[in-house]
Amino acid sequence: MTTVADVMSAKVITIRNSARVSEAIALMQQQAIQALIVDRISESDAYGIVTAGDIVAKVIAFGKDPKAMRVYEVMTKPCIVLNPHLAIEHAARLMSDAHLHSAPVIQTELLGLLSVSDILQNSNASENPQILVLADRIQHASQVAQQICTEAGPGSVDCAEAWSIVDALQAELARQTDKSIAETASEIFWNDYPEAFKDREYDEWCSG
Repeated sequence: MTTVADVMSAKVITIRNSARVSEAIALMQQQAIQALIVDRISESDAYGIVTAGDIVAKVIAFGKDPKAMRVYEVMTKPCIVLNPHLAIEHAARLMSDAHLHSAPVIQTELLGLLSVSDILQNSNASENPQILVLADRIQHASQVAQQICTEAGPGSVDCAEAWSIVDALQAELARQTDKSIAETASEIFWNDYPEAFKDREYDEWCSG
């Protein structure tokens, strides 16, 4: 599974919130980048972000003077941040839904920056689509669940937990393919073992 940490850029350029917009423009041009992370004031403060799009939309489009405006006037704060361990597919969807070109990667501290360009250039999604990965994981998890239920018994807690993993994977695949699930893998399994399912329901009702 490709994660944000695998494809992000570890080189992050920061700028002060009090810096002039003209300084931000110069820094972007010098570094050939499209976004700058705005430094926090303290550890309890949030990071901000200022992008080329922000400057174009809020400064240049209105004929304003970049030298007379400050970064805090055009930045986004707090900004959407990404966990480095997040699967790249989830990061791509989050950025797409929020109409973001770039997002900082943070885990306690600033670790990097992920852009849509990073995703396109470094992700292996075209060779190894997440949908196919999930399908393989479902097949493997189903085999594991069958084995556990054979060894521990269809009415066991271990059996139920094993099938719940398969169900969760099925639900994620259905979400990504925009399909509904008529019957989960566990429901199909319990249809073959109705007595074990009734015993499990009774145990859960008594314990809850």
